[in-house]
Order: sequence, then structure tokens, then C-alpha cells
Amino acid sequence: MSKKRHRAREYAVQALYQWQVTGNETSQILQQFALEKKSTTYEVEYFKDLVLGVVTRLADLDEAITPLIDRDIEQVDLVERAVLRLAAYELLKHPEIPYRVIINEAVELTKMFGAEMGHRYVNGVVDKMARSIRAIEFNAVREAAKKR
Repeated sequence: MSKKRHRAREYAVQALYQWQVTGNETSQILQQFALEKKSTTYEVEYFKDLVLGVVTRLADLDEAITPLIDRDIEQVDLVERAVLRLAAYELLKHPEIPYRVIINEAVELTKMFGAEMGHRYVNGVVDKMARSIRAIEFNAVREAAKKR
């Protein structure tokens, strides 16, 4: 895992959290991050892709998440909601990233920013999403593991 890519995800969760809480325009939030964060420490373009991708595809992402959760999406903790939306976006729009990486990143980000046991909830939901969205990849990995 690239440290710069990981940091882009960290900042994306923070930006999405801020967007959910304040309702500020994403352009304003992106500008704030550009001023406050050193561009050499994270993948700026990937960060922008994540934030803008989640915000512009929000309805599709929530539609993918909703059948897998035990409550209304608006009742999910703000950090967990941001992480779930980010993971859904990556699963749907970045097939070059292995689903296991996306699950691991979602869990780590939730451990970093979320509630004490929130990572367990996120892990379960993102795992179910991966099984659905990336069924071919998921089954191929499972079959390869059986052959070992």
C-alpha cells in the first residue's frame, strides 16, 4: 500500500466528514485541504477523485450500501458513513485496486477516526459489498485460496 495513497484516503474521509457536517461546497473543502496539506505527502489527484466521486455519485453509493446495513444510511455514524461511501466508490469505480486493499483501508480508517468498535461494522458491510460488486474477483480469490 502506498503511503501517499493511504494519506489521500485519510484526507478524503476527513473532507467527506466535513462535507456531511457543514454542508459546505466540495470546491471550498478541496481548496481548504490544498492550503493546509503538503501536496508532497499525499496523492492530490486521487484525493480529489475520491471526494468528488463520492459526492457526485452519492445516490448510487447509498443504493449499494443500503441493502447491506441494519439501519437507514442517515443513522450510520458520520465517520462510518464517510468510510462506507468511500469504500463503495472505490469498489465500483476503481477495479484496478484489489477488493482486499479496499476492505483493509476501510477498516484502518475507521479504527483511526471512528467509534471504538466501528471498524467491525464497517468490515462486515464492506466485505458484503465486495462479494456483491466484485463477485468475479471475490470468487477467484476464494478459489485460489482453496487450491493452496
